[in-house]
Amino acid sequence: MTATAVVTGASSGIGAATARGLAAEGYDVVLVARRADRIAALAEEITGAGHSARAQVLDVTDRPAVDAFAEALGSCDVLVNNAGGAIGTETVATGDPADWRRMYEVNVLGVLNMTQALLPKLIASGDGTVLVVSSVAGHGVYEGGGGYVAAKHGAHTLAATLRLELCGEPVRVLEVAPGMVRTEEFSLNRLRGDSERAEAVYAGVPDPLSAEDVADTIVWAITRPPHVNVDLLVVRPRAQAAAHKVHRIRE
Repeated sequence: MTATAVVTGASSGIGAATARGLAAEGYDVVLVARRADRIAALAEEITGAGHSARAQVLDVTDRPAVDAFAEALGSCDVLVNNAGGAIGTETVATGDPADWRRMYEVNVLGVLNMTQALLPKLIASGDGTVLVVSSVAGHGVYEGGGGYVAAKHGAHTLAATLRLELCGEPVRVLEVAPGMVRTEEFSLNRLRGDSERAEAVYAGVPDPLSAEDVADTIVWAITRPPHVNVDLLVVRPRAQAAAHKVHRIRE
């Protein structure tokens, strides 16, 4: 029977690239996101290439909807918790608690909701995989990133704790923590639609990571032999030594 992989945040960026990669590896991929048009188009693209994919409109912060989705899903072998995002670059002193709450809900509670709802099926598969897409923000701190850093530390801690608690069960818990990735939406959303500021994030940086770079890493980790657990893999562009240390070429 074909293994099923659920990918959240599949409407763009890393999630969409991961869905393509897993489908190419032979998984029946379930594309989970809020934007119906985007995931429908991606499912059509993947199936048109001769692979298997289906779209599921879902907000990972809506627990009743997540539970209903999990109940209706026949089986689940892989869960990629990719849905997330950052809002704002304000300091701790000036940040809006509503932004912090939203980031926590998506980056932490969204992972919790999906993992709790699908864990029985992942265990029942006999060879389940939970992968959390965290961030280098979950392994350090930087000014102007307080809310996002706190949320991604939460996602990292959730993954690490889950791994301990599932020891002895047939489920791997993997974490991939990307650094600077140039996607169509991440910085634009973080900077509230200011395209000029969003573009400046990558100005002068030689070859930031692409969504495909991170997806390749995720797919590689998932497709290791069942006894191999990639606990944590931090992936950054060569130009980035740390979240706050980036080489830029000045003209």
